[in-house]
Amino acid sequence: MARKVAEWIGRLGEVWVEGQVAQLSRRGAATVFLTLRDPAADLSVPVTCSRDVVDRPGLELAEGARVVVRARPDYYIARGSFSLRATEIRAVGLGELLARIERIRRLLAAEGLFDAARKRPLPFAPAVVGVVTGRDSAAERDVLVTARRRWPAVRFAVHHSLVQGPMAAASVIEGLQRLDRDPEVEVIVVARGGGSVEDLLPFSDEGLVRAIAACRTPVVTAVGHETDTTLVDHAADVRAATPTDAAHRVVPEIGEQRRLVDGLRARARHLLGTRLEQQERWLDSVRSRPALADPQRLLHGRGDDVEQLRTRARRTLVHRLEGAERDLEHARARVAALSPAATLQRGYAVVQRADGSLVREPAEVADDERLSVRVAGGRLPVRVAREDGEP
Repeated sequence: MARKVAEWIGRLGEVWVEGQVAQLSRRGAATVFLTLRDPAADLSVPVTCSRDVVDRPGLELAEGARVVVRARPDYYIARGSFSLRATEIRAVGLGELLARIERIRRLLAAEGLFDAARKRPLPFAPAVVGVVTGRDSAAERDVLVTARRRWPAVRFAVHHSLVQGPMAAASVIEGLQRLDRDPEVEVIVVARGGGSVEDLLPFSDEGLVRAIAACRTPVVTAVGHETDTTLVDHAADVRAATPTDAAHRVVPEIGEQRRLVDGLRARARHLLGTRLEQQERWLDSVRSRPALADPQRLLHGRGDDVEQLRTRARRTLVHRLEGAERDLEHARARVAALSPAATLQRGYAVVQRADGSLVREPAEVADDERLSVRVAGGRLPVRVAREDGEP
């Protein structure tokens, strides 16, 4: 089986492999041994090459350098080991790394992950702060010590992750997502100390940038020194220059807040005192007015006015009553003058038949007809007796 594997590998020919130099040894005069590490899978493979390949002009090979190797796979049957025999080594320079980061930045910016509208404000005085950082790192101490000094009541949920190497991005994503699911965590700080562009490369990983943009919890990044900028800084809600600066941004300073509260109290006390003084002056001015200072004074002299008004009202009422009485007498006299009884008093009489109907014409009555004559003093029965020649 091992022989078949060796034959299969031998048929592969030369391949191009990209990786990072983990170890470099120049044991012999003609052969150089190095270990090539895959930054994505955390795998290593031994590589051998001639000194001419390593000493090529323009190639400065050192541990930690990123290179592209053209090599032939080799399988040693006796030990069952796999190695590469390099025929050409090219350095992956800083310019290429920066160009790759720039391409990723443009892609994510085009998707809107860096838009200012996505940025969320940080909570004031969060009770629990999540921290993703390296174990026992200076960045962790800077964040925790500074934050506790500024706001002693703050608590931390710390997730220790890898912050360098091929597995760092996945480790930071895991901690970020775990803290984002914690309902007590109000803000998350991703912190790492300074380093080279290669050291900070995991913080420009596309997957990590997308994970930060997807967080529901506000994220503060503090990666590297003030001059270092990684892609996570563009996606974070707040970018801090250093881990210490991140602590300053996530929690307030207790002394400053106390001074602020004292100032607000003094201002409120001054405003309240001024308002009370204004109200007291207003109350004194109101109390000094005659209506409130001496209410009885307003009643003095008003009795005579009331009596005069009463007399005037009585006189007016009597005058009105007398006028009405005279009008009534005049109306009564007119009614009496127009009544039938008054007419009878003047000597007039009313002649009526037996059925009560009035007699207006002499021709209306017959001879010997009995009539009733009404005068002022009463009634008189009469009988009609015409003389000769009368109608």
